[in-house]
Amino acid sequence: MKELLILLAKSLVDAPDAVDVIEEDKGGITTLRLKVAPDDMGKVIGKQGRIARAIRTLVKAAAINEEKKVNVEIV
Repeated sequence: MKELLILLAKSLVDAPDAVDVIEEDKGGITTLRLKVAPDDMGKVIGKQGRIARAIRTLVKAAAINEEKKVNVEIV
């Protein structure tokens, strides 16, 4: 799931080298924190958060196939 999030984020931004994902497990729930360059933040969030919502949906769908629970945070 971390690899999927990195792939999605790098395809959206102008500075793919600045994309970083931190994975943290707590109580059976995995939290993925996505960091991008400040100039690319709008591209990852999208208008009214639509792109961010779509990214979260894709990652959660992949997690269901692996029977895991995942939260995606954009920082």
